[in-house]
Amino acid sequence: MAQTTCSAILFDLDGVLIDSTPAVTRVWTRWAIAHGFGPLELVRKAHGRPSIETIRDYLPHADHELENREIERNEIEDLQGIVTLPGARELLADLPADRWTIVTSCTHALAEVRLRAAGLPIPKRLVTADDVKKGKPDPEPYLKGAALLEVSARACVVVEDVPAGIRAGKAAGAHVIALRTTVSQTDLQTAGADWVVDNCKSITATLTGASGHELTLAMNPLATQSN
Repeated sequence: MAQTTCSAILFDLDGVLIDSTPAVTRVWTRWAIAHGFGPLELVRKAHGRPSIETIRDYLPHADHELENREIERNEIEDLQGIVTLPGARELLADLPADRWTIVTSCTHALAEVRLRAAGLPIPKRLVTADDVKKGKPDPEPYLKGAALLEVSARACVVVEDVPAGIRAGKAAGAHVIALRTTVSQTDLQTAGADWVVDNCKSITATLTGASGHELTLAMNPLATQSN
């Protein structure tokens, strides 16, 4: 069984703690068709990125803020099919509230709506697209997540599901556990993940150390450690 120790855990949201794929696909498919783009490729590129970055890529001369507000409004209204991913609820319940947070490319309003829809706890402080100038794969989101918990990013473990998030975590100096919930294991390993597991159910956390302030994470035997 693979093990590692850390001071805190930084979780991505979609594809890690919850699955909002059906809602995201519906919203972005409608947007793509309305603007004359192929929805399959656009939906794939939109996953795991701040929505405004996708809008800028596809409509460089548009009113990006206006388009982004429309996307956010549609995503907030469409909560059908949002579910908690396996093991997420149990893993969060095992963690002290000050030892984890969420670092997501969603806006704050959208993240809270989705967490409530999935019945998961909302951290007192979390990092969203509203809080950063540069989104993933830039390290800024995970550096800010570590700062919120008053620890070094190098002392954190990031839990991610897509290459952009993995690269962000690694660039921040953290170790990264990648989940096989969204893309292939090859893509996760190529992006630099330290370990690859099925989902949060594959991870257990216990408080260790002389002061009880260190987390030991164990990953089940099916976990694959990257070279």
